[in-house]
Amino acid sequence: MPCTLRTFGVWLLLILTVSLVAETRTLVTPSNGLRPKMSKDNDSAASTNSSLMDRQQNSFTLPVEANTSLSKPVDTKAVLSCPRITQKAVLVTVRWEIILRDKPACTRAYRRDTNETRAINCSDKTISWDSRPDRNPALQINPVAITHDGYYRCEVVTTHGHFYHGYHLKVLVPPDVTLFQLENGTIVCRAAAGKPAAQISWTPGGDCHTVEEPLGNDTVTVQSSCRWEDHRVSNVSCSVSHLTGNRSLSVERNSGVQSVVYVRTVYIILPILIILVIVGSICLWKIRVCRKCKLKKREANSVVEEDEMQPYASYTEKNNPLYDTVSQVKRSDVLQNEADGLCLHTSYITGI
Repeated sequence: MPCTLRTFGVWLLLILTVSLVAETRTLVTPSNGLRPKMSKDNDSAASTNSSLMDRQQNSFTLPVEANTSLSKPVDTKAVLSCPRITQKAVLVTVRWEIILRDKPACTRAYRRDTNETRAINCSDKTISWDSRPDRNPALQINPVAITHDGYYRCEVVTTHGHFYHGYHLKVLVPPDVTLFQLENGTIVCRAAAGKPAAQISWTPGGDCHTVEEPLGNDTVTVQSSCRWEDHRVSNVSCSVSHLTGNRSLSVERNSGVQSVVYVRTVYIILPILIILVIVGSICLWKIRVCRKCKLKKREANSVVEEDEMQPYASYTEKNNPLYDTVSQVKRSDVLQNEADGLCLHTSYITGI
Protein backbone atom coordinates (compact mmCIF):
# COMPACT_ATOMS: atom_id res chain seq x y z
CA MET A 1 0.00 0.00 0.00
CA PRO A 2 2.62 2.64 0.86
CA CYS A 3 4.52 1.87 -2.36
CA THR A 4 1.39 2.27 -4.40
CA LEU A 5 0.64 5.66 -2.82
CA ARG A 6 4.20 6.85 -3.39
CA THR A 7 4.05 5.80 -7.02
CA PHE A 8 0.73 7.58 -7.49
CA GLY A 9 2.12 10.75 -5.89
CA VAL A 10 5.14 10.77 -8.20
CA TRP A 11 2.92 10.42 -11.28
CA LEU A 12 0.62 13.18 -10.03
CA LEU A 13 3.57 15.51 -9.46
CA LEU A 14 4.89 14.76 -12.93
CA ILE A 15 1.54 15.53 -14.55
CA LEU A 16 1.24 18.85 -12.68
CA THR A 17 4.75 19.85 -13.74
CA VAL A 18 4.07 19.12 -17.41
CA SER A 19 0.79 21.06 -17.30
CA LEU A 20 2.47 24.08 -15.72
CA VAL A 21 5.23 24.11 -18.38
CA ALA A 22 2.63 23.94 -21.17
CA GLU A 23 0.66 26.87 -19.72
CA THR A 24 3.84 28.94 -19.44
CA ARG A 25 4.69 28.33 -23.12
CA THR A 26 1.17 29.32 -24.10
CA LEU A 27 1.48 32.66 -22.28
CA VAL A 28 4.84 33.47 -23.84
CA THR A 29 4.08 32.33 -27.42
CA PRO A 30 0.40 32.02 -28.21
CA SER A 31 -0.65 29.29 -30.51
CA ASN A 32 -2.36 31.72 -32.95
CA GLY A 33 0.99 33.46 -33.76
CA LEU A 34 -0.13 36.92 -32.47
CA ARG A 35 1.77 39.02 -30.02
CA PRO A 36 0.48 39.13 -26.51
CA LYS A 37 -1.63 42.08 -25.60
CA MET A 38 0.34 45.02 -24.24
CA SER A 39 -0.63 48.26 -22.65
CA LYS A 40 -0.67 51.57 -24.54
CA ASP A 41 2.49 52.78 -22.83
CA ASN A 42 4.39 49.67 -23.79
CA ASP A 43 3.10 49.91 -27.37
CA SER A 44 4.23 53.56 -27.83
CA ALA A 45 7.63 52.78 -26.34
CA ALA A 46 8.10 49.88 -28.71
CA SER A 47 7.14 52.01 -31.75
CA THR A 48 9.55 54.79 -30.69
CA ASN A 49 12.40 52.31 -30.35
CA SER A 50 11.65 50.80 -33.75
CA SER A 51 11.57 54.27 -35.44
CA LEU A 52 14.89 55.20 -33.85
CA MET A 53 16.43 51.97 -35.06
CA ASP A 54 15.06 52.61 -38.58
CA ARG A 55 16.53 56.14 -38.61
CA GLN A 56 19.91 54.86 -37.51
CA GLN A 57 19.87 52.23 -40.22
CA ASN A 58 18.83 54.77 -42.88
CA SER A 59 21.51 57.28 -41.82
CA PHE A 60 24.21 54.71 -42.44
CA THR A 61 22.73 53.49 -45.75
CA LEU A 62 24.40 55.00 -48.82
CA PRO A 63 21.83 56.71 -51.09
CA VAL A 64 21.52 55.89 -54.77
CA GLU A 65 23.77 58.12 -56.87
CA ALA A 66 21.77 60.75 -58.79
CA ASN A 67 22.73 62.01 -62.26
CA THR A 68 21.31 65.04 -64.03
CA SER A 69 21.53 66.10 -67.67
CA LEU A 70 22.28 69.82 -67.86
CA SER A 71 22.38 72.04 -70.98
CA LYS A 72 23.95 75.50 -70.96
CA PRO A 73 24.43 78.01 -73.81
CA VAL A 74 27.97 79.00 -74.66
CA ASP A 75 29.38 82.20 -73.07
CA THR A 76 27.05 81.96 -70.05
CA LYS A 77 27.63 81.01 -66.41
CA ALA A 78 26.87 77.52 -65.06
CA VAL A 79 26.64 76.63 -61.35
CA LEU A 80 26.72 72.95 -60.33
CA SER A 81 25.46 72.20 -56.82
CA CYS A 82 26.37 69.35 -54.51
CA PRO A 83 23.68 67.23 -52.80
CA ARG A 84 22.00 68.90 -49.86
CA ILE A 85 22.78 67.68 -46.37
CA THR A 86 20.70 67.98 -43.21
CA GLN A 87 21.38 70.66 -40.66
CA LYS A 88 22.40 68.12 -38.05
CA ALA A 89 24.96 66.54 -40.36
CA VAL A 90 28.48 67.91 -40.14
CA LEU A 91 30.47 68.37 -43.33
CA VAL A 92 33.75 66.49 -43.42
CA THR A 93 35.06 66.63 -47.01
CA VAL A 94 33.87 67.68 -50.48
CA ARG A 95 35.33 66.29 -53.68
CA TRP A 96 34.58 67.30 -57.27
CA GLU A 97 35.67 65.00 -60.08
CA ILE A 98 35.67 66.59 -63.56
CA ILE A 99 35.98 64.33 -66.60
CA LEU A 100 36.33 66.17 -69.91
CA ARG A 101 36.97 64.74 -73.34
CA ASP A 102 40.61 64.37 -74.40
CA LYS A 103 41.81 65.71 -71.03
CA PRO A 104 43.00 64.07 -67.80
CA ALA A 105 40.50 63.93 -64.95
CA CYS A 106 40.54 67.03 -62.73
CA THR A 107 39.88 66.81 -58.98
CA ARG A 108 38.99 69.68 -56.64
CA ALA A 109 38.68 68.82 -52.95
CA TYR A 110 38.01 70.57 -49.63
CA ARG A 111 38.74 69.27 -46.12
CA ARG A 112 36.86 70.95 -43.28
CA ASP A 113 39.02 70.03 -40.28
CA THR A 114 42.11 71.64 -41.85
CA ASN A 115 40.17 74.20 -43.97
CA GLU A 116 42.30 73.16 -46.95
CA THR A 117 41.47 73.09 -50.67
CA ARG A 118 43.37 71.12 -53.27
CA ALA A 119 43.33 70.88 -57.07
CA ILE A 120 44.86 68.03 -59.09
CA ASN A 121 45.27 68.23 -62.90
CA CYS A 122 43.07 71.34 -63.04
CA SER A 123 44.47 73.82 -65.56
CA ASP A 124 41.21 75.48 -66.66
CA LYS A 125 40.90 78.77 -64.76
CA THR A 126 37.24 79.20 -65.75
CA ILE A 127 36.27 76.25 -63.48
CA SER A 128 36.43 77.16 -59.78
CA TRP A 129 34.50 77.14 -56.51
CA ASP A 130 31.35 79.23 -56.68
CA SER A 131 32.08 80.70 -53.22
CA ARG A 132 33.74 79.52 -50.01
CA PRO A 133 33.58 75.69 -50.05
CA ASP A 134 32.92 75.56 -46.30
CA ARG A 135 29.67 77.49 -46.86
CA ASN A 136 28.66 76.37 -50.35
CA PRO A 137 30.68 73.64 -52.09
CA ALA A 138 29.08 74.37 -55.49
CA LEU A 139 31.23 74.54 -58.62
CA GLN A 140 31.01 77.34 -61.19
CA ILE A 141 32.00 77.55 -64.89
CA ASN A 142 32.29 81.11 -66.15
CA PRO A 143 32.08 81.48 -69.09
CA VAL A 144 30.93 78.18 -70.52
CA ALA A 145 32.88 77.02 -73.60
CA ILE A 146 32.50 74.14 -76.04
CA THR A 147 35.40 72.36 -74.36
CA HIS A 148 33.43 72.11 -71.09
CA ASP A 149 31.29 69.24 -72.39
CA GLY A 150 31.75 66.38 -69.92
CA TYR A 151 30.80 64.74 -66.62
CA TYR A 152 30.99 66.52 -63.23
CA ARG A 153 30.55 64.49 -60.02
CA CYS A 154 30.30 65.83 -56.47
CA GLU A 155 30.98 63.60 -53.44
CA VAL A 156 30.06 64.93 -50.00
CA VAL A 157 31.19 63.14 -46.84
CA THR A 158 29.32 64.03 -43.64
CA THR A 159 28.87 62.54 -40.19
CA HIS A 160 25.66 60.93 -41.50
CA GLY A 161 27.22 59.26 -44.53
CA HIS A 162 28.34 59.76 -48.13
CA PHE A 163 26.26 61.60 -50.76
CA TYR A 164 26.80 61.82 -54.52
CA HIS A 165 25.44 63.84 -57.44
CA GLY A 166 26.62 63.92 -61.05
CA TYR A 167 25.99 66.24 -64.01
CA HIS A 168 26.23 65.42 -67.71
CA LEU A 169 26.93 68.93 -69.03
CA LYS A 170 26.08 69.68 -72.65
CA VAL A 171 27.14 73.03 -74.11
CA LEU A 172 24.81 74.65 -76.66
CA VAL A 173 25.96 76.96 -79.47
CA PRO A 174 23.31 79.06 -81.29
CA PRO A 175 23.68 78.96 -85.09
CA ASP A 176 24.21 82.00 -87.31
CA VAL A 177 21.10 82.10 -89.54
CA THR A 178 21.12 83.70 -93.02
CA LEU A 179 18.64 83.66 -95.92
CA PHE A 180 19.56 84.65 -99.48
CA GLN A 181 18.57 84.06 -103.09
CA LEU A 182 20.75 82.87 -105.95
CA GLU A 183 20.67 84.10 -109.54
CA ASN A 184 18.79 81.04 -110.73
CA GLY A 185 15.95 81.71 -108.29
CA THR A 186 16.98 79.15 -105.65
CA ILE A 187 16.55 80.37 -102.08
CA VAL A 188 19.09 79.18 -99.51
CA CYS A 189 18.62 79.10 -95.73
CA ARG A 190 21.79 78.48 -93.74
CA ALA A 191 22.23 77.78 -90.01
CA ALA A 192 26.00 77.96 -89.55
CA ALA A 193 28.11 76.57 -86.68
CA GLY A 194 25.35 75.39 -84.36
CA LYS A 195 25.57 72.79 -81.57
CA PRO A 196 23.66 70.58 -81.88
CA ALA A 197 22.57 70.70 -85.53
CA ALA A 198 19.58 72.94 -86.21
CA GLN A 199 16.36 71.89 -87.94
CA ILE A 200 15.18 73.88 -91.01
CA SER A 201 11.62 74.00 -92.38
CA TRP A 202 9.99 76.05 -95.17
CA THR A 203 6.65 77.80 -95.61
CA PRO A 204 5.28 77.02 -98.13
CA GLY A 205 7.02 73.74 -98.86
CA GLY A 206 8.88 73.31 -102.13
CA ASP A 207 11.52 71.22 -103.81
CA CYS A 208 14.11 71.38 -101.02
CA HIS A 209 17.47 69.75 -100.42
CA THR A 210 19.17 69.88 -96.99
CA VAL A 211 22.79 69.02 -96.21
CA GLU A 212 24.81 69.02 -92.97
CA GLU A 213 28.49 69.92 -92.72
CA PRO A 214 30.20 68.88 -89.45
CA LEU A 215 32.92 71.25 -88.31
CA GLY A 216 36.00 70.44 -86.28
CA ASN A 217 34.75 71.97 -83.00
CA ASP A 218 31.64 69.78 -82.59
CA THR A 219 29.46 72.35 -84.36
CA VAL A 220 27.41 71.64 -87.49
CA THR A 221 26.38 73.87 -90.40
CA VAL A 222 22.99 73.03 -91.91
CA GLN A 223 22.05 74.43 -95.33
CA SER A 224 18.71 73.98 -97.08
CA SER A 225 18.09 75.02 -100.72
CA CYS A 226 14.58 75.29 -102.13
CA ARG A 227 12.92 75.97 -105.49
CA TRP A 228 9.28 76.65 -106.32
CA GLU A 229 7.83 75.96 -109.75
CA ASP A 230 4.59 77.67 -108.83
CA HIS A 231 4.90 81.30 -109.96
CA ARG A 232 2.11 82.36 -107.62
CA VAL A 233 4.42 81.86 -104.63
CA SER A 234 5.94 85.28 -104.03
CA ASN A 235 6.94 85.21 -100.36
CA VAL A 236 8.68 82.28 -98.63
CA SER A 237 9.75 81.80 -95.00
CA CYS A 238 12.56 79.79 -93.45
CA SER A 239 12.13 78.56 -89.85
CA VAL A 240 15.18 77.41 -87.88
CA SER A 241 14.56 75.33 -84.73
CA HIS A 242 17.32 75.03 -82.12
CA LEU A 243 17.62 74.34 -78.40
CA THR A 244 18.89 77.89 -77.86
CA GLY A 245 15.84 79.40 -79.55
CA ASN A 246 13.88 79.50 -82.80
CA ARG A 247 14.22 82.02 -85.64
CA SER A 248 12.19 82.77 -88.76
CA LEU A 249 13.27 84.73 -91.86
CA SER A 250 11.32 85.59 -95.01
CA VAL A 251 12.19 86.92 -98.47
CA GLU A 252 10.50 87.85 -101.74
CA ARG A 253 11.29 85.38 -104.48
CA ASN A 254 12.24 87.98 -107.14
CA SER A 255 13.67 90.68 -104.94
CA GLY A 256 16.91 88.80 -104.53
CA VAL A 257 17.58 88.55 -108.28
CA GLN A 258 16.69 92.18 -108.86
CA SER A 259 18.94 93.30 -106.09
CA VAL A 260 21.82 91.24 -107.49
CA VAL A 261 21.35 92.79 -110.95
CA TYR A 262 21.11 96.25 -109.43
CA VAL A 263 24.26 95.76 -107.40
CA ARG A 264 26.15 94.50 -110.43
CA THR A 265 24.95 97.45 -112.52
CA VAL A 266 26.07 99.88 -109.85
CA TYR A 267 29.45 98.17 -109.56
CA ILE A 268 29.98 98.40 -113.34
CA ILE A 269 28.68 101.92 -114.01
CA LEU A 270 30.11 103.65 -110.96
CA PRO A 271 33.80 103.03 -111.83
CA ILE A 272 33.17 104.18 -115.43
CA LEU A 273 31.60 107.40 -114.21
CA ILE A 274 34.50 108.03 -111.85
CA ILE A 275 37.03 107.49 -114.67
CA LEU A 276 35.13 109.84 -116.99
CA VAL A 277 34.99 112.55 -114.35
CA ILE A 278 38.73 112.27 -113.71
CA VAL A 279 39.62 112.34 -117.42
CA GLY A 280 37.30 115.29 -118.05
CA SER A 281 38.79 117.25 -115.17
CA ILE A 282 42.32 116.63 -116.44
CA CYS A 283 41.35 117.72 -119.98
CA LEU A 284 39.78 120.92 -118.73
CA TRP A 285 42.82 121.66 -116.63
CA LYS A 286 45.06 121.01 -119.64
CA ILE A 287 43.08 123.37 -121.86
CA ARG A 288 43.25 126.12 -119.25
CA VAL A 289 47.01 125.68 -118.81
CA CYS A 290 47.61 125.82 -122.57
CA ARG A 291 45.55 128.95 -122.93
CA LYS A 292 47.40 130.67 -120.12
CA CYS A 293 50.73 129.65 -121.64
CA LYS A 294 49.78 131.06 -125.03
CA LEU A 295 48.57 134.34 -123.59
CA LYS A 296 51.66 134.78 -121.47
CA LYS A 297 53.99 134.05 -124.40
CA ARG A 298 52.17 136.43 -126.69
CA GLU A 299 52.29 139.24 -124.18
CA ALA A 300 55.99 138.65 -123.47
CA ASN A 301 56.93 138.49 -127.14
CA SER A 302 55.01 141.63 -127.98
CA VAL A 303 56.76 143.56 -125.24
CA VAL A 304 60.18 142.28 -126.33
CA GLU A 305 59.48 143.10 -129.97
CA GLU A 306 58.44 146.62 -129.15
CA ASP A 307 61.51 147.21 -126.99
CA GLU A 308 64.02 145.81 -129.46
CA MET A 309 62.59 147.11 -132.69
CA GLN A 310 61.52 150.56 -131.60
CA PRO A 311 64.71 152.44 -132.78
CA TYR A 312 64.77 150.57 -136.07
CA ALA A 313 61.04 150.72 -136.49
CA SER A 314 61.08 154.51 -136.95
CA TYR A 315 63.70 154.16 -139.64
CA THR A 316 62.00 151.30 -141.46
CA GLU A 317 58.68 153.00 -141.27
CA LYS A 318 60.12 155.90 -143.09
CA ASN A 319 62.26 154.00 -145.61
CA ASN A 320 60.72 150.42 -146.08
CA PRO A 321 57.21 149.89 -144.67
CA LEU A 322 56.66 146.70 -146.69
CA TYR A 323 59.70 144.94 -145.20
CA ASP A 324 58.56 145.82 -141.69
CA THR A 325 55.15 144.29 -142.25
CA VAL A 326 56.59 141.03 -143.61
CA SER A 327 59.10 140.68 -140.77
CA GLN A 328 56.41 141.20 -138.17
CA VAL A 329 54.27 138.46 -139.73
CA LYS A 330 57.22 136.03 -139.71
CA ARG A 331 58.05 136.83 -136.10
CA SER A 332 54.44 136.28 -134.99
CA ASP A 333 54.45 132.87 -136.73
CA VAL A 334 57.64 131.88 -134.95
CA LEU A 335 56.27 132.99 -131.58
CA GLN A 336 53.08 131.05 -132.22
CA ASN A 337 55.07 127.90 -132.97
CA GLU A 338 57.12 128.33 -129.81
CA ALA A 339 53.96 128.76 -127.73
CA ASP A 340 52.47 125.60 -129.24
CA GLY A 341 55.67 123.69 -128.47
CA LEU A 342 55.59 124.86 -124.87
CA CYS A 343 51.99 123.70 -124.46
CA LEU A 344 52.88 120.31 -125.90
CA HIS A 345 55.80 120.05 -123.50
CA THR A 346 53.51 120.96 -120.61
CA SER A 347 51.01 118.31 -121.67
CA TYR A 348 53.78 115.68 -121.81
CA ILE A 349 54.89 116.56 -118.28
CA THR A 350 51.32 116.23 -116.90
CA GLY A 351 51.06 112.76 -118.46
CA ILE A 352 48.17 113.48 -120.85
